[in-house]
Amino acid sequence: MKLVILDRDGVINHDSEQYIKSPSEWKPIKGSLEAIARLTQGGYRVVVATNQSGVARGLFDMSTLNAIHDGMHKAVAAAGGRIDAIFFCPHAADAGCDCRKPKPGLLLEISKRLNMPLGGVSFVGDSLKDLQAAVAAGARPVLVLTGKGRRTRDAGNLPPGTRVCADLAAFRGRTSATAAHEVPA
Repeated sequence: MKLVILDRDGVINHDSEQYIKSPSEWKPIKGSLEAIARLTQGGYRVVVATNQSGVARGLFDMSTLNAIHDGMHKAVAAAGGRIDAIFFCPHAADAGCDCRKPKPGLLLEISKRLNMPLGGVSFVGDSLKDLQAAVAAGARPVLVLTGKGRRTRDAGNLPPGTRVCADLAAFRGRTSATAAHEVPA
């Protein structure tokens, strides 16, 4: 089984400093749905790992989060792809939980539930927290330059071995550093 793990906001859909609080605010990044479809058609299981502290902050409830994710599933399916599972941390940053990235809890739970070690599995994110969680869980860190990605790259401090891609469409699941549309670190 081939597996790829994706962050949500800033990787699949446009992010917002005010959070994505409703299904109508969820807008896919150009090419991301088709990228997920290519991964699915290429034999990958696609899983999402996302911090959603808006739940703890009272900005939206679980039924709204489920509606956002239902809309995302439908949009991906309409493009010919599939998201096999979504793992999320609903806690606030100060909760001290193990599931909030940069801690590796979400990724380790994915590994446990799928009975698959994460060595060689790419985790695609747009923030340093995503990359740190990948490294802590033994996954390969991949930075996309959408969302917070450019700021993350420009700030430096990328974990060694981080692969940098322009966006999810440029990622394509390959491990080669010479993949089309890839951006040097």
